[in-house]
Amino acid sequence: MAFVVLLVLGAFGGAVAAVIVIDRVAQPPRDWAPYLQRRAAGHDPMIERVAGLAAAYLRWADRLPPAHRIEVPPRIGAAPWRDAGPPHATAPGRLVVVDSVGALGAALADARPGDVIELLGGTYTLENRGFYLSRAGTAAAPITLRAARLGDAVIRSDVVEAFKVAAPYWRFENLIMRGVCGGDSDCEHAFHVVGAASHIVIANSRLENFNAQVKVNREGTATPDDGRIEHDSLIDTHPRVTPNPVTPIDLDTGSGWTIRDTLIADFVKADGNGVAYGAFAKAAGSGNRFIRNVVLCRWHLPDLAGERVGLSFGGGGSPDYIRRDFGRTGLEALGGTMRDNLIAFCNDDGIYVNRSANVTIAHNTLIDTGGIDVRFRPSRAVVEDNLVDGAIRSREDGGIEGYGNRATWLPLLFLGLHPQRALFADPARLDLRWRTRPAAGDDPDPHRDLCGAVRPARPLPGAFQDYARCFVRSAGGENRGIVP
Repeated sequence: MAFVVLLVLGAFGGAVAAVIVIDRVAQPPRDWAPYLQRRAAGHDPMIERVAGLAAAYLRWADRLPPAHRIEVPPRIGAAPWRDAGPPHATAPGRLVVVDSVGALGAALADARPGDVIELLGGTYTLENRGFYLSRAGTAAAPITLRAARLGDAVIRSDVVEAFKVAAPYWRFENLIMRGVCGGDSDCEHAFHVVGAASHIVIANSRLENFNAQVKVNREGTATPDDGRIEHDSLIDTHPRVTPNPVTPIDLDTGSGWTIRDTLIADFVKADGNGVAYGAFAKAAGSGNRFIRNVVLCRWHLPDLAGERVGLSFGGGGSPDYIRRDFGRTGLEALGGTMRDNLIAFCNDDGIYVNRSANVTIAHNTLIDTGGIDVRFRPSRAVVEDNLVDGAIRSREDGGIEGYGNRATWLPLLFLGLHPQRALFADPARLDLRWRTRPAAGDDPDPHRDLCGAVRPARPLPGAFQDYARCFVRSAGGENRGIVP
């Protein structure tokens, strides 16, 4: 009898010790699976087999099975019906209609404040030349490059940078741009926004197959601030075979940028370190906002090797000489916001905060990700009213001030327990209609949610009150409830 008691106590003690270790290490099962396989590689075949079995269990315990059809809310991303109408009716400048790459180059070189440069329907192939935009618009008279309707004009880019924007107040809208380089390292950016190029708007455009569809960074002593990326679709149709950074929105040093109502999907880095981010803001920018976006680390592409993170303040970090403050604060981001985003199917963290202070992570819904991770001592984040299929955790002295979140205790994930998934009709297919509504919170939130609904005085946790509303359109084809 005593022997049995000792066995029970030993097993209980081992379980308690395992829970303590898991809780302190603060990494979910999906992180442990590739780690075990890497450590076992090249060892005795039995060790490799055991590690393989353990990794398979950890993936089973933590990951949703891939679904063949995943539907994205039509109010998010670029769409033909979303055109705001011809701006040249009220624009103070000229309407310049172009029908060739040569005419486009001439119009851009001669652009003046208030001009609207409109591409006629057709395909425009950039070979051996990108465009450097140095003519400035003004707040009252921005320069616009557009197609009349999304789908009319397609720009095929076979160059490293299609548009390098170095002057303020440009607007790009209704464009389809595709990288078509023979090697992925040769197609870096659809838009590279640098230096004095503040107040840039990229709207209702579909940007495919670039390493960083939109790259923003300081050039010289000037930093491009206060830009907007809204109602765009940033997608790759194949894994990026490149050692270069793969991040559809790569925001370095810029402050005051807003990324909203945008779809970011299928970003896979198949070379180098294998790490890709959907979007990040880093290098000591401040006040950047990610609002009402849908980020799908896996959508049409298979669940391949490598690590994919949804959204991040801080990304993988940056050296001091790149940072806006040249490293004086030790911070990667200050005072930013991530709110009302839906992030799903990431084999790494859904939201990652790295050396970023006074950031707010609120009302996000995370499905099948590693959860929310706040890491390293300078990091301080208010994390409130999020619905997380996974854990919310801090590592290496990262600071979290948490309120009203619904998440899972990390050790339960190792047992295959994901109570948040049971709230939804079919999370593997991103059918997020409520099967069981979660309890409402106590703090009123005046912001509109992912689906455009005004939140009530007692809002639900997560990105939306009623996911079905994201799929409702008006008679004119536009989704109801779209707001600035």
